[in-house]
Amino acid sequence: MDIGAREAVGPKPGSGNVQPKKLLLRALAGERTERPPVWLMRQAGRYLPEYHKVRDAAGGMVGLCTTPEHAVEVTLQPLRRFPLDAAIVFADLPQVAAALGQTLDYRVGEGPVLTPPVRSTEDIAEFLSISRLHEELAPIYETVGQLTRALPAETALIGYAGAPWTIATYMVEGRGGAASEHSVVKQWALGDPDGFQPLMDLLTTAVTQFLGRQIEAGAEAVQLFDTWAGVLPDVLFDRWCVKPAAAIISALKAQYPDVPVIAFPRGAGLSYNGFAEATGADCIGLDSTVPLDWAARTLQGGLGRCVQGNLDPQLLIAGGPALHAGTERILRGLSGGPFVFNLGHGIVKTTPIEHISAVVDQVRAWSTPTA
Repeated sequence: MDIGAREAVGPKPGSGNVQPKKLLLRALAGERTERPPVWLMRQAGRYLPEYHKVRDAAGGMVGLCTTPEHAVEVTLQPLRRFPLDAAIVFADLPQVAAALGQTLDYRVGEGPVLTPPVRSTEDIAEFLSISRLHEELAPIYETVGQLTRALPAETALIGYAGAPWTIATYMVEGRGGAASEHSVVKQWALGDPDGFQPLMDLLTTAVTQFLGRQIEAGAEAVQLFDTWAGVLPDVLFDRWCVKPAAAIISALKAQYPDVPVIAFPRGAGLSYNGFAEATGADCIGLDSTVPLDWAARTLQGGLGRCVQGNLDPQLLIAGGPALHAGTERILRGLSGGPFVFNLGHGIVKTTPIEHISAVVDQVRAWSTPTA
């Protein structure tokens, strides 16, 4: 698959055979590190008062994501508060859909809204195209480039994209889809899978190129978010979740063999093992329902993969002894192999800042037991 040629901005990640030194990159390379690196999904965002000031100055979410100076600022904000081992570029999942031809808006109480919704193969041909993808997403590449110069030397930079199935849910439903239980997109994918396939093919190409350009701009690792993987019935999980992820990772590895890929198929349940084996992801993001002993035995031990996760974001709100105990349980359960401490989903906007400080400090104070 053609990722799209582009002149690199600064030194090209993944070139040469230099051993990665940053803690996150060592863990993603399969190393059992002296303590697990820590970063948190949605670590930049609505729970921080300084974030709201920048969002207001940007005129809303679209301006925030498409203005590099604002996106860089909110990416850096959590690093000023917490000693995190990675930053993840601030962008929003539906931006790929907008770059393909839909109009993206953010409405109070509704979140992202995409118009017109894609409901047929005729819609795909009529108003979706990859021709302006990189022109529309250029601000994100610029944000990545600026972050490579702004981040502390020890902090890794993670690129980001939604997986094709999850982006498709936004495009077809016209919004996140959770309120309707993804009924529209599931009826299309289940009832006319061959008609749905062209949308998934287009998104697989777009996401591959999008992540490739972020790597060219300086991302040292990338994460593929399949937030809605868990709504797929087993009969279609392989077609709409596993195969697109495998194609994206294979194409990226062919061009950037040393850049690790984290894949997060949220809600995959019993399919986590098959997903990890089939996709070739370097690290598997675990949601909060995944049993730690199973992940340690099957993913770390059996497949030799790094795992990432999986603190329940609600524990991060609760705080106190429950939060400390939950964090300790994950540290003990997953430190026997390559491991990145994170959440099982993103930070909730009502999360107290002091609870995040407590978790990060607890993880950084942990010493991985000698084997």
